[in-house]
Amino acid sequence: MGDVVHATPAVSDIVRRHPGARIDWLVEAAFAAIPRMHPGVQRVLPMAWRRWRRQLLRADTWRAMSALRADLRREPYDLVLDLQGLVKSAVWARQAAGPVAGFDAASARESLAASLYQRRATVSRHLHAVQRCRLLVAAHLGLPAPAGEPEFGLGPPTGAWVPQGAYSVLIPNASRRQKLWPERHWIQIGQRLAELGWPPVVLWGSEDEQILAERIAAGCDGDVPPFLDVGQMAAVLAQARHVVGLDTGFTHLAAALGRPTVGIYCDHEPGLAGLTGAGPVASIGGKGQVPSRNDVLTLLERQLAA
Repeated sequence: MGDVVHATPAVSDIVRRHPGARIDWLVEAAFAAIPRMHPGVQRVLPMAWRRWRRQLLRADTWRAMSALRADLRREPYDLVLDLQGLVKSAVWARQAAGPVAGFDAASARESLAASLYQRRATVSRHLHAVQRCRLLVAAHLGLPAPAGEPEFGLGPPTGAWVPQGAYSVLIPNASRRQKLWPERHWIQIGQRLAELGWPPVVLWGSEDEQILAERIAAGCDGDVPPFLDVGQMAAVLAQARHVVGLDTGFTHLAAALGRPTVGIYCDHEPGLAGLTGAGPVASIGGKGQVPSRNDVLTLLERQLAA
């Protein structure tokens, strides 16, 4: 999900230089709401690779993949860009009708992916993911190197569930346990936000995550929403007064939507994938560097003062 968020400024760059460009986006179905938020994307093609790869012996899986391939080849593209740089994304890029472009072997996240491209460009691996996407697009479209802050250009949909009045958002769940931050710290962050008159909405996405969210909300006079899909989550994030979250796609989405956001990193260095947005935004922690409650509170107070 974070990769999808990080790629959206590249669309803004293309549209700024070529207002008449038609851009289609192939994306995992669960994240399809994100490119749909960008006015520069004309058509979104959802795919279910996460499910298909576990069911490759089923006939209906192959029918679904064949249908998607036919859709990708329905008309030729001037250029097919793989901004992810993985073998998986490169293989699917090759299913479209048109020349496939991506990173070279030294730049791609998986060097083997470069062998599947007809056109390759060198982009330093030591840059933020957003800048890497922007530079790759510029290289293959013959555009000047992007200057200035990235423009995510996302307009969130109207959500079916949005709290009344001012509120903040906490995102305490992540895909891996190594990313988690102590529950008691979340409650204290939530209490501080509630003191400001922004009772926290605690987001969740699975049954276990809902249980944790309910405990945190109970400790800081917060609220727990019903299950929300990505588009509905975006609607909640877009109106939050402040967001504090782990290193997850939703925290990156909050920053991309221009919300003041603190990102807590417990198992990953934020340098090349830290929060980016109009904010203010900030990332804290790193690999083996779990930030303390006081460090996060200090950073939060600094943002509030700004």
